Parts: sequence; structure tokens; C-alpha cells
Amino acid sequence: MSEARTFSDKKGLTMKLKFTASAVIAAALTLTACATSPTGRNQVLLYSETQLAQMGDQAFTGMKEELKISNKAVQNSYVECVANAITAQVPATVFNGQWEVVVFDDEQVNAFALPGGKIGVYTGLLNVAENQHQLAAVIGHEVGHVIAEHGNERMSQSTLINMGSQAVGQVLAANEVPQSGPIMAAIGLGVQVGVQLPFSRTHESEADVIGLQLMAKSGFDPRQSVNLWQNMDAASGGNRPMELLSTHPAPQTRIDNLQANMPNAYADYQATAYRPNCR
Repeated sequence: MSEARTFSDKKGLTMKLKFTASAVIAAALTLTACATSPTGRNQVLLYSETQLAQMGDQAFTGMKEELKISNKAVQNSYVECVANAITAQVPATVFNGQWEVVVFDDEQVNAFALPGGKIGVYTGLLNVAENQHQLAAVIGHEVGHVIAEHGNERMSQSTLINMGSQAVGQVLAANEVPQSGPIMAAIGLGVQVGVQLPFSRTHESEADVIGLQLMAKSGFDPRQSVNLWQNMDAASGGNRPMELLSTHPAPQTRIDNLQANMPNAYADYQATAYRPNCR
């Protein structure tokens, strides 16, 4: 049955939608562990460390089966040298074991780290990261994601958003709202631009700061992190989306963030006697 709804009906429906979605998320939050990131930001984490480590191991195993692994001993040794220096600074509470480092023979300018002590570096990155310090900035950044449990946080956020969206969809259906598809699409776009993308950019900025600290305490010159992102910007050739619609901050935003945190990082670097010699 479909009838023309009055203004008060629509207002009541809107309030009900907001209440239902909020109630679902609030109920989920009461059942989750609240945590604090290394930079002091509040987090909600739904998954255990064991679950994340298992997922990381499965993903890494799959990648090793699908992608070509570099067989260049010198190249592999160089990457392992930098990675080992960085991971030596990782708290045992994050991972207490030997990190597995794999160099993938692929022209992607990328690297990643996974829960459970996994690091992957693509050979394309070695053409942009010009020295051990710049490579340390990338690996430190990726390990920073693991330390701050960004993977757990993103999965948790996605779970909560899906719960809220399902609740809204059920309310629309229960109230026989016509053309509810466009409404759900608009909600989805709003969540992406207003919540998910800024959330991802926050993670990237936070990982930059953690990575800067890691590389400095490992004996790598943190000032080279700025040079790295200048190289990354040049390598992109300007082909990147607007910052508002991107999962990553713009290169200049990253550089500004790094420079703002440089005094403390450089002090850590000067206080560290160890100087890696990876090549």
C-alpha cells in the first residue's frame, strides 16, 4: 500500500532513520574494545590480534603464490637490511618474532606491511626511493600502519557502516518508501566522502608520523622522507585525484605534516648512535 506522506510523516521517518542507524552503531560500540592509537587518537577495534595475524598470513601467502618474487640476491639483501633495522624498533606487543620480508618483481611503486610480521616491497619502488633513507621512510610508514592497527580499524569501521546501512534499508522498506534506491546511494556516497576517505587520510598521516619516528630511531636520516615524497609526486606525473576524493593526503600535505614533526624526529636521529649501511 502506498499513500502520499505528510511533512510530519517524512520528518518522523527521517528521525527514525537517524535513530535506528545510531542505535545499531551505539550497540556495536558497547560490545567493542576502545583503544588509543600511538598518536593519542581514539579507536574502535572489533577484531582480535590473532584474527588480524591470520588474515595477514593468508593474504601474504596468496600474494607469494600469484606474484613473481625477485631472485636478485643483492636487491633482496638491501631491502631486508632496511626492513630489519626498522622492525627492530617495533614493540614486542605488536609483533614478537622475525618479520618476513619479500621483494616482488613488479614495477608498481609500492610497499606494504601486514599484521603478523609481513613486509612486501615492489621493485618499482626502488626506482623512486633513491637511497636507504628514503626506502626506510616507506617501510617505516607501512609498519606504522601495523603498529597503529589501521587494518583492524578500517575493517571495524566498514562493519559498523554496513550495520548502519542495513538498518536504514530495513526502515525504508518497513515504511514502504518509494524509490529508496537513490536514497541508499546518496547515503553511501555521503559516507564515503564524509567518513571513509577522511578516515583513510587520517591513517596515512598518522602512519607518516609513526614511520618518521621509526626511521629516525633506526638511524636513518628523517629529512630524506621529504625528498621521498617529492620524488613520489614527480613520479605520479600529476595523475592523482583531488585530496577530498582520495584515500591519501596530497603530497604537499604529507610534506607539511612531516616537516611539522621533523624537529622531534631529527632529535631522535641525532641521539641514535647506530647508522645502518644498507646497499
